[in-house]
Amino acid sequence: MDAYDGGTDAPREAEASRGPDTGPPPGEGPRATGSVPRPRAEAPGGGPAPDSEPTDRPDSPEPVADGPGADSPGPVRSTPPVAHAGSDGSDGAPVGHGPAAADSGPRAGVAALSTRYRIAAALAVAVVAVAVCVHVGMVFLHVAPSNTVSKTHGEAVDDWVYPEFEQNWKLFAPNPLQQNIAVQVRADIRTAGGERRTTGWYDLSAQDGRDIDGNLLPSHTQQNELRRAWDFYTGSHDAENRSVSTRSALSESYLRRIVVLRLDRGRAAGEGGVVERVQVRSRTTDVQAPGWSGEKTSSGAAYRVLPWWPVEAADTAGGAQ
Repeated sequence: MDAYDGGTDAPREAEASRGPDTGPPPGEGPRATGSVPRPRAEAPGGGPAPDSEPTDRPDSPEPVADGPGADSPGPVRSTPPVAHAGSDGSDGAPVGHGPAAADSGPRAGVAALSTRYRIAAALAVAVVAVAVCVHVGMVFLHVAPSNTVSKTHGEAVDDWVYPEFEQNWKLFAPNPLQQNIAVQVRADIRTAGGERRTTGWYDLSAQDGRDIDGNLLPSHTQQNELRRAWDFYTGSHDAENRSVSTRSALSESYLRRIVVLRLDRGRAAGEGGVVERVQVRSRTTDVQAPGWSGEKTSSGAAYRVLPWWPVEAADTAGGAQ
C-alpha cells in the first residue's frame, strides 16, 4: 500500500514528503528536535491504549517551567495563587468590596431605626431646637438694652419670661444681698367635721433648705421657686402691699398658688379638710459679719405680713394648670 497506516514498518518517505518542519500541528505540544513521532496504538475497542500518551486539548493551558532543568520533562504541579501585599501595606488578605461588605455588621443607633421612626426622631429634634432658639431669643431680648424689637414685641417677651424665667443682676450688684429671707405661711381651714381653725406658721424656706442640704443635685424648684416668687411680689408692690406694676396681680396669684400647693402636699387641712384662706409673711435676718470684721449687724428679725387671700379653685392641686 502507498498510504501510511501507522505501522512500525511504514516508509520514511511519508515523513520526508511533508516538507520542512514548520512546527507542531495546532493543539499539540512542542516536539523535541530530531525525534521521530511515536505511532499511536489503538486498543481492541477502538479507543486509545492505556499506556498511550493523552491527547492534548486545545483549551488546556500548558505549564511553563522556570529555572534550571526547564527542558527536562517532569510532572507538572498546580500551585495555589500567591497573595501579594498591596501598595497600601496590607498583607494580601482578601478585602471585601461592595454593598455586602458594607452591610456585614449589625446597625446601631439611629441607623437601626426604620424610616418612619427616623422621620419622627428628626421632627422631635427640630421641635426641640426651635423651642430652645425661641427661649434663648426671648431671654436675650428681656435682659438686653431697650431696642426696636423689644419695644415692638415687649408684651410678648414679658408674657414668655414672667414669672418663671425672670432675670436679675443681684449676684453682680456692688453690694450683694446680705440678708436671709424666710417665707412663711399659715391657713384658715375647715375640717371634715365642719370646724374652722387657723394653723400655725409653716416655714416653707426652711423646708427647701432641708431638701437642699446634702443633695448634690437639688432641683430648680427647691432652690429658686419660692425665693423668686417672693422677689416677684415685692418688686411689684410697695411696703404697704399696694400695686406699683402692671404685673402685680400676676405676682400675687403666682405666690398664692405656690403656698397653697405646698400646704396641700403637706396635708395641712387634714383628711377631708379644706383650705379656705392663706396668709403669707417674710422673716428677714441679717447675715452675721465675720469675727475679724468691724461691721455691726442686727441680730433681730423683721417681719412683713401680707393680707389674707381667699383660696380660689385654680390655686388648688385639682385646678392648677
